[in-house]
Amino acid sequence: MKCVLLMVLIVTAINCKAAEIAFELSGVHVRDFALSSKGDDLYVTMESISKDASQIISLQKTGKQWSKPMIASFSGQFKDLEPFLHPNGLQLYFASNRNAAQNASTDHFDIWMTERASLNQPWGDPVKLNTMINTDEGDEFYPSVASNGNLYFTATKADGLGKEDIYVSRLVDGQYTQAEILPAAINSPTYEFNAYIAPDESMLIFSSYGRADDMGGGDLYISHKVDGVWQPAKNMGGQVNSKQLDYCPYYDEINGILYWTSNQSKLKNLPSIERDFYQWFKLMTSGENGLSKVYQMPIKLSL
Repeated sequence: MKCVLLMVLIVTAINCKAAEIAFELSGVHVRDFALSSKGDDLYVTMESISKDASQIISLQKTGKQWSKPMIASFSGQFKDLEPFLHPNGLQLYFASNRNAAQNASTDHFDIWMTERASLNQPWGDPVKLNTMINTDEGDEFYPSVASNGNLYFTATKADGLGKEDIYVSRLVDGQYTQAEILPAAINSPTYEFNAYIAPDESMLIFSSYGRADDMGGGDLYISHKVDGVWQPAKNMGGQVNSKQLDYCPYYDEINGILYWTSNQSKLKNLPSIERDFYQWFKLMTSGENGLSKVYQMPIKLSL
């Protein structure tokens, strides 16, 4: 059974039920999930219904209490989304449509990074990653970083296997190398996107749309690396995936919890209810109503 995260993405799983511990973000898409290794620093994306606007939201936890959500210090002017924290907590990567000078928006997305000197310090000015990663030929999306700094991301490139593919740029002597497309065990002639890489690069979870075993709008797949070789990716099945789009995975290895975004909807074939406005309004504005929401499920994913 899926554990539904309805109320700003932070829940305690008790018998697969979500327990609210923060305010509700209603009427917008809520997606992405970046959590610090200590579980006290959280970043998500809040996106408009039309997807014309998106900002990165931050929350901090003191004791058992979460702060009120705020727009992250490095976000708020452009379309920012898909935050990811380096396992050390000192670098945060994200996608943005801002230009290099950060004074205007562009017609495509690149990957940016912001740093802080310590976990208690504020984030610095974002920096656009180099041309080994970002190009002018298409979009670069959804950064995910291993402990050694290797960066996995989604891109649309001429050398791709499909419509969208997953690439890796390795960090060597402090510099990112030319991005390499991941093998056919991961990528296919269809769409592969939004990958989560384990800190030790032993596991990759990503979304794909258009495969023969796709349950509907795009599913989560998983691959493990054995003796340095990625194994053929497998669909994560009906406990995780739905008939709608399932994407933006994040795995909390310490607590064994999978977080992901889903556009699940149960508004079709509703049971007959009284013609009461407030009942219908509640049905359409909460729960699985087709808007992006973040879900969680305790699950063991290691080899």
